Amino acid sequence: MSPALELVVDPSAALWRLDAFLAYHLTDYSRVQLRRAITAGGVLVDGCGAKPAFRLRAGQTISVTMPELPPRGPTPEDIPLDILYQDDYLAVVNKPPAMVVHPARGHWSGTLAAALQFHLGQLSAVGGPTRPGIVHRLDRDTSGAILVARNDQIHAKLAAQFERRTIKKEYYALVSGCPALDRDLIDRPIGTHPQQREKMAIRSDSAASRSAQSFYEVTERFSGFAALAIFPRTGRTHQIRVHLAHIGCPVLCDRQYGGRSQITRGEIRHDPTDDLVLLDRQALHARRLEFVHPATGETLAIEAPLPPDIAGVLAELHAYRH
Repeated sequence: MSPALELVVDPSAALWRLDAFLAYHLTDYSRVQLRRAITAGGVLVDGCGAKPAFRLRAGQTISVTMPELPPRGPTPEDIPLDILYQDDYLAVVNKPPAMVVHPARGHWSGTLAAALQFHLGQLSAVGGPTRPGIVHRLDRDTSGAILVARNDQIHAKLAAQFERRTIKKEYYALVSGCPALDRDLIDRPIGTHPQQREKMAIRSDSAASRSAQSFYEVTERFSGFAALAIFPRTGRTHQIRVHLAHIGCPVLCDRQYGGRSQITRGEIRHDPTDDLVLLDRQALHARRLEFVHPATGETLAIEAPLPPDIAGVLAELHAYRH
């Protein structure tokens, strides 16, 4: 059996069925496996057994002890990693763009999980065999700081900090257009897009939508572009990208939500003959993580420098678009 994992019900998950709540958090297990675990007494709500259809209340604690999944994790691969911080308990890695975090259909190799297995060895198993050490997620084309747990106890404590929203995350983005306000809180619920299942959308009309808040500050304004610092208060799928597109300033080169996949040097310099591509992925970077070390109690603030592609676009904007 895997070690017990504790999850706290966020207010946005109130009235969710217990099995649906677990399916959202424990994606390596099927609904059938989760229902069997609940029925067998492997899942407790505030210390008591419950049925799969039990409706949750905000603040309740879910204790989960699941049977081990058959080993099918990533094969360790010698892929270079930029490790920003490392000790016996955890690590923070600067994930490069175009790297998938964990194995999935179409991406069985070349993942961050495979690189972590090679470089760090011992990692937590709480997330399941395909997600060794992975505490939270970054989109494939989002670069930056990602937190890794090296044992199950540390993983559970870090996950609890994410659930309580005490981990401070800062992202950096270049966007198309300029926000009307220098700083603002975008507070709009997010759910699955009604027509395109691989996308998310602002959904006030769906019971499955979840509350989402992103605070942004404009750090620089350019002609037709802006640089933003974003501080997400929740962690919904594609949250920053959906929120910025909603205010009319999509992340630059975000093919899903911004309608364009690259920018050339000529576009910035107003030179139609210069077709050198400066960026061909979304200009979004997880720049900073601040959290309490679960073992030492020390507050750590880890920063990931801007990657060369985003830094290159920024340099061109400084030179030509003020």
